[in-house]
Amino acid sequence: MPDPTLSRAIREAYASAPRGVIIYHTLEIRHPTFDTPIRVVRDYQDLEAYLESDAPENPGEEVFFSRFDFDFTKPEISADGVPQMQLKIDNISRDISAALDLATTTTDLVEITYREYISTDLSGPQNDPPISMYLVDVKADVFAAHGTARFPDLLNKRFPTLAYRADIFKGLVRDQ
Repeated sequence: MPDPTLSRAIREAYASAPRGVIIYHTLEIRHPTFDTPIRVVRDYQDLEAYLESDAPENPGEEVFFSRFDFDFTKPEISADGVPQMQLKIDNISRDISAALDLATTTTDLVEITYREYISTDLSGPQNDPPISMYLVDVKADVFAAHGTARFPDLLNKRFPTLAYRADIFKGLVRDQ
């Protein structure tokens, strides 16, 4: 069954593999401790492409993706029923390694966004919406960073997410 999130152009490129058309796989890694998101493309050359208009950082802007060798699996259902993907970034730079080390010192999760681009149309990602997941298990050394990314656990999310406290909602306190 075809993926409904993919554009017609990229589905045709996957199906027919036309000469000269390149599919770019990109990752954007975000965390509150990062000054700017880490953006990488799986290719031998750097890439400049436009983000979607509702991107979490730099919406609708042209951004730079650094060339990096990385590998990943598209999201698959794990044994516990939660979709997850495995990823590995080889030969990580000191900047990326330092950023990931800093991120592990906080309780905030590292968010990644996977986007696909096609060389004939870099005006936006060809998967709409792009896949966003959270890194739940990251190990990095001087050679590579390995991680498992999962979708947010919506089943165990507190509902409602707003806590009704007397210091915020004054009407909850009765006058004596």
